[in-house]
Amino acid sequence: MAKNASSISEAIERDLRLDFYRGLGLWMIFLDHIPDDVVGWLTLRNYGFSDAAEFFVFISGYLAGYIYGPVIQTGNFLAATKRLLVRAWHLYIAHILLFLIFTAQIARAARKFDNPMYKDEFNVANFLAHPDELIWQALTMRYKPVDLDVLPLFIVLVLASPLVLWCLVRRPNLTLLGSAILYVLARWFDWNLASYPPGTHWYFNPYAWQLMFFLGAWCAIGGAAKIWFLIQSRAALVISVAWIFFALFIVMTWHSAFLESLVPKWMIKAIYPIDKTDLDMLRFTHFLALAVLVSRYIPRHWGPLTSHWLRPLILCGQHSLPNFCLGVFLSFGVHYLLVQFPGGDWRQIALSIAGVAIMTALAWILDRAEKVPNLFVDVSETETTKPAMKPEPA
Repeated sequence: MAKNASSISEAIERDLRLDFYRGLGLWMIFLDHIPDDVVGWLTLRNYGFSDAAEFFVFISGYLAGYIYGPVIQTGNFLAATKRLLVRAWHLYIAHILLFLIFTAQIARAARKFDNPMYKDEFNVANFLAHPDELIWQALTMRYKPVDLDVLPLFIVLVLASPLVLWCLVRRPNLTLLGSAILYVLARWFDWNLASYPPGTHWYFNPYAWQLMFFLGAWCAIGGAAKIWFLIQSRAALVISVAWIFFALFIVMTWHSAFLESLVPKWMIKAIYPIDKTDLDMLRFTHFLALAVLVSRYIPRHWGPLTSHWLRPLILCGQHSLPNFCLGVFLSFGVHYLLVQFPGGDWRQIALSIAGVAIMTALAWILDRAEKVPNLFVDVSETETTKPAMKPEPA
């Protein structure tokens, strides 16, 4: 049965759009993690309510449904569960290794330049002062330095995926409704997982962000096809464009006192604060508006997806976990260089481009490494018997 499940997932045609979006998200996350970087103005968060986190979580959920939904539909629930649990374990190992190396990287920079700013800015001062106590908090994902909040969220969501995907396959609409109800209850009753120190909570609330993840899974399992007529409607297009421009205007008021003066006080009171921790509905609907436009104008077999120009983004998206971890290191490295050796905008641009180039180089090396075993495949093997490339959820 497990072998049959593996063959099913391998037969799934790869959707390069998902790799492209994930690669784009990885680049934006890297740039967003660099404080005061001029290149960061190219990222989504500067032009709307949502940012790379929303569509990265959505795409990961979509991939979970896209890959494992067909496996569960054929009765291979245990095989799908095993693979998802293994994936969660890989994410956990990656998180712990990232935590240890990232903390050591910051501690070394703080000690070398006798600058406690690094320890305080990235929330590692307590760990360096009390490693005996906080190592357990780190292993249980209660204690997390700055920029290391995403992987714990994915670990929890992937662990919950087998049961939720099983429900989505059988009762998709009711399951999605249950996800939405959990989101509302979590915001209403302030449900969240405890963090460290006591009294704090996870930066990405899993009870809220699960809606984005499992909405993606619902779309992949067949939900998007059911509402395709709505996505393609003129009303959806008009509403989406209007909402995107409204979000753009509000974000621009953060940088212009004149534009801020044009916003009525009742509106300011209604929309603020725009909460990222609990996935504010303004962020959620802004993402949906963007998703409507993207799905309308970038089809599955969009020509540029096979071009050399987009190949770096696609390669990064196909190796999202190692590239995410590398991006965290690189973002601190760029921040460190800009603090210790200040320069103008050109220095920021050069370092940002170098970081993206290193991420792309890692993706290229990993891609080449995956193809090495194919050199020893029997030449009599036909194209139809070779396993197709398949994506994995982040």
